Amino acid sequence: MKFQSGKVYLVGAGPGDAELITVKALRVLQQADVVLYDYLVNKSLLEHCPDNCQYLYVGKKKDKHTYPQEELNQLLVEYAQKGKTIVRLKGGDPFVFGRGVEEIQQLILNNIDYEVIPGVTSGVAVPAYMGIPVTARHVASSVTFVTGHPASSGQEKVSWQALAKASDTIVVYMGVSNAAHIANELNRGGKTEDTPVALIRWGTYPQQEMLKSNIKNIGKDMQEANFRPPALMVIGEVVNFSDQLQSITQSDNTKNLIHA
Repeated sequence: MKFQSGKVYLVGAGPGDAELITVKALRVLQQADVVLYDYLVNKSLLEHCPDNCQYLYVGKKKDKHTYPQEELNQLLVEYAQKGKTIVRLKGGDPFVFGRGVEEIQQLILNNIDYEVIPGVTSGVAVPAYMGIPVTARHVASSVTFVTGHPASSGQEKVSWQALAKASDTIVVYMGVSNAAHIANELNRGGKTEDTPVALIRWGTYPQQEMLKSNIKNIGKDMQEANFRPPALMVIGEVVNFSDQLQSITQSDNTKNLIHA
């Protein structure tokens, strides 16, 4: 296959803590001509780019997209056709609910060279920073990563009731606004009302905070605490480890806990 002169790097920036980016990702940032970065990317990472680097914020929030995905895809093509080295900097990992596949498909269609640099996904790192292992011997031998915000087409609709019996630990991305519904569906599928739930906001950042509850009370507790996105939802017995392990994984100056 013949490629254009430019190249696009789809780079995982990690979950927030700037020190969780990979060595390879950092090296690519240091060589970038253009960086297109997302909402949850730690902006301090841009300090590693050359002085003449061009930055473009292309982040998405709930019901507020800076660029439609189709336009974003085309931007990557246009910059590459100008011979630029482009870093598409994504929160977490490009292939974990990051729509990296759609961007690559557009690059392939236009014969643009690309490389994927994986990142640390928030589904593992964010719970870890709060002392929650997603698996643990004798407690959880399986973990499922799932989106709480399916595509508008409905084709990605999650069968929460089936999932309730299929996985020990369930980590929900982009699920805060649907947390009460998710918890209710999991309960209908077999998860008991006292199954622990943790919502972790701004995970791995100094301002991170956690709301701990259970399937029965998570909706009420969220409302009382006025708990808002961006946050990750963790469901399962592993949440109970946080009482024991958080003092090991977290320094006092970054704790910001809400106990329901």
